[in-house]
Amino acid sequence: MRLKLLSPGEMSPDQKETYDESIAGKRGAPPAPMMAWLNSPQMAKHATRLGEQLRFNTIFPAKLSEIAILVTARHWTSHYEWYAHKRLALKGGMDPKIIDDIRDRRTPTFDDPKGQMIYDVAKSLHEGHDVSKPLYDAAVELLTVRGVTEVIGLCGYYTMVSMTLNTFEFGLPDGEVSDLA
Repeated sequence: MRLKLLSPGEMSPDQKETYDESIAGKRGAPPAPMMAWLNSPQMAKHATRLGEQLRFNTIFPAKLSEIAILVTARHWTSHYEWYAHKRLALKGGMDPKIIDDIRDRRTPTFDDPKGQMIYDVAKSLHEGHDVSKPLYDAAVELLTVRGVTEVIGLCGYYTMVSMTLNTFEFGLPDGEVSDLA
């Protein structure tokens, strides 16, 4: 870890306010990257609020939103992000075969067309840096404009999360080994 994470007693009033808000939210605990973002307290506050919105309040159930998050974690080879969201994806009901395929950079087979579309949009954004007109039109028809917007938000937010975790070299909990090569 390249960064000393502050304990609540070491935080400035702005940092502590953001920390307290995060533990009072739906997560019940501070998200790992927020502990690094606290070096910029206002950024931490807004990023953490955005993360809570995208994690808990999109139109997608966890089983679907975790597809975009796992594609993003794999794209960035973010070991901590993968570790955390693999568990959440399984808890949300995602087929372990889909998780393995994303990990191994194979295109998964989805039984839900929305899952396939979220995967296709996320992959297109990360690998092609864009979404083609035919893919966009199909995505809007299936997911709605709000859904497409939220997939973009998930990919963008979790890119920032992955960059933070990778840059500051967040490690996995003791005894855990990364699934990502």
